[in-house]
Amino acid sequence: MRRDHRPYILKQWDMRFQKWYVNHFLRPQFESLGARHTFMKPWHVEIFGGPVYLGKCAHVIATSDKKVRFTVWSNFGEKGSIRIGDFCLVCPGVRISAAAQITIGDSCMMAQGACVTDADWHGVYDRSQPVGQTGPVRIGNNVWIGDSAIVGKGVTIGDNSIIGAGSVVTKDVPPDVIAAGNPASVVKKLDRRRRIRTRAEWLADPDHLAGQFQQIDRELMGANSITGWLRSLVCPKKGD
Repeated sequence: MRRDHRPYILKQWDMRFQKWYVNHFLRPQFESLGARHTFMKPWHVEIFGGPVYLGKCAHVIATSDKKVRFTVWSNFGEKGSIRIGDFCLVCPGVRISAAAQITIGDSCMMAQGACVTDADWHGVYDRSQPVGQTGPVRIGNNVWIGDSAIVGKGVTIGDNSIIGAGSVVTKDVPPDVIAAGNPASVVKKLDRRRRIRTRAEWLADPDHLAGQFQQIDRELMGANSITGWLRSLVCPKKGD
């Protein structure tokens, strides 16, 4: 489908149902879930173990073939955690797995298929070890992790930095750079004279932003009808 054929009211009901689902099924699984969050297809978000903290104004997008997974699984007597700051974006297929501690700052973006882990998950010489070597991961504010990138144990990524698509990060990345490759290395320094607009700024007035999106939906979906929507599902045609 090229566009959403649902009547506007059906989309509103769908969004309300998704909010109910998050509050009824997902919120109890989080140690803390901030206000003004947005989940798309929340039934494809999986939380295993804990504690998992997710800040305010988070956007989490999941799909049936690319679930979002937050996993905390520690060795005996140890306690891992995942802490994600405010205004973060989590795209389909993101996996965050902690045996020790993973801390992600504010306004971070994790693109489709990105993976963040703080453990080997097996011993290098004793493959029966369930966790192996661990090292806390610290990701600063306003970091952008590209499509299918992997951030490994013990890594710190500085504020504003970008990790290129498909990269494997095994060593610390300084702030204000672009790092790419396997293993990832700095390929460019950001121009500190140029101002970076963060997701926190974009979402500073969430009510106004939500009103803008609602107005766009009304204009795009205002002519949609129940019969047209059902026809697009049963008998799709070119242009749908």
